Amino acid sequence: MSEGLTQAAYIVAALFFILSLAGLSKQESARTGNYFGIAGMAIALIATIFGPDAQGIAWIIVAMVIGGGIGIYYAKRVEMTEMPELVAVLHSFVGLAAVLVGYNSFIEPPAMNLANPAEMHAAHVIHMVEVFLGVFIGAVTFTGSIVAFGKLRGIISSSALNIPHKHKWNLAAILVSTALMIYFVKADGSMFALIVMTLIAFAFGYHLVASIGGADMPVVVSMLNSYSGWAAAAAGFMLANDLLIVTGALVGSSGAILSYIMCKAMNRSFISVIAGGFGQTVSVSSDEEEGEHREVSAEDVAEMLKDSRSVIITPGYGMAVAQAQYPVHEITEKLRAKGIDVRFGIHPVAGRLPGHMNVLLAEAKVPYDIVLEMDEINEDFPETDTVLVIGANDTVNPAAMEDPNSPIAGMPVLEVWNAKNVIVFKRSMNTGYAGVQNPLFFKENTAMLFGDAKASVDAISKAI
Repeated sequence: MSEGLTQAAYIVAALFFILSLAGLSKQESARTGNYFGIAGMAIALIATIFGPDAQGIAWIIVAMVIGGGIGIYYAKRVEMTEMPELVAVLHSFVGLAAVLVGYNSFIEPPAMNLANPAEMHAAHVIHMVEVFLGVFIGAVTFTGSIVAFGKLRGIISSSALNIPHKHKWNLAAILVSTALMIYFVKADGSMFALIVMTLIAFAFGYHLVASIGGADMPVVVSMLNSYSGWAAAAAGFMLANDLLIVTGALVGSSGAILSYIMCKAMNRSFISVIAGGFGQTVSVSSDEEEGEHREVSAEDVAEMLKDSRSVIITPGYGMAVAQAQYPVHEITEKLRAKGIDVRFGIHPVAGRLPGHMNVLLAEAKVPYDIVLEMDEINEDFPETDTVLVIGANDTVNPAAMEDPNSPIAGMPVLEVWNAKNVIVFKRSMNTGYAGVQNPLFFKENTAMLFGDAKASVDAISKAI
């Protein structure tokens, strides 16, 4: 494939990636957006593998077959509830790839066919900076994503890591890395400086994400998506691959924008979250119960729903874990058939991934027009007869508005307690992912339905 044809293919692939992002912005066009992304990546791979600079095609194809086989195997096995962990692991692969590309590009730098010695020197210096920054971003992304995976998987505690002077340590890591970059460039490349910086970046990435609490993990996953994009862009600069630069920039910028939007929705400072809760001085709420809770049976809930005119369902990660979205859809259809107004209220960070609940409900064929965002439905709770809180905890916690010392203080939440009746589906009285007790459970108009969410919803459906 000629150079001109390769560049033309890259332009077409980049356009497909832009169309993919546009398609993914709406539920109705998300499937088409995925197809555009697949087509763009296929064009990019073919153009790169068979391009004029391609070498070792057989090895590349072998690697693709092995990697593709592993990807298909895990994609089929992974449940939607495990999707956040899968995304975090994939981000770590991008970061590690950037680190390996950086070291390879330093050991065997690309040929620069420039006649002017001054231009040659300038290009070489720029390449050294690209290598250093690419390895730094990749290393931070790698360990940060591993920590995110551990937190989402429950291997690592979801609570924020707090060590003395943690922000000073972060600042020191950046300053030392900057000094090492200056030395690296002046020394015309130093393996020692590169290795020391890589170790610092690994530790920096670990500490950065470990310092962020469970309530902010959806933002962290989105931010790591952005980091992986910038890591890919850095790899593109090191490999002089225009498409990789464009693709990485698209992923990096879109991830950063999404993270910013989510932070605004949570009333969080964007800088505060990505810096590991900079400036936060809140204390963790007690796990102790705040009063007596009231329990109900599935049959009681069914009667309450049949006597209601308006019902709002607010799902959370517990619904995803129990795979309760399908029986929830059955209940929705049965109640709507009786003339009852049923809608869903979705918090911006419900679940462990941006849009997690929307995807689960779409998977269960819940109509798009009754799935509303928090800002669209919050004012309707006072006129609602019954609210079903299925597996949600932190996103319906009144402590966010009432307790200034709560770790989730100031975060906008679904104000379900304003409804006439609130039914909370939970396995136990344990705190949520953010480790904060929920005063909602002890309010007079709240009743608890304990047990597996899917089994509880099935029982309600049969009673209806």
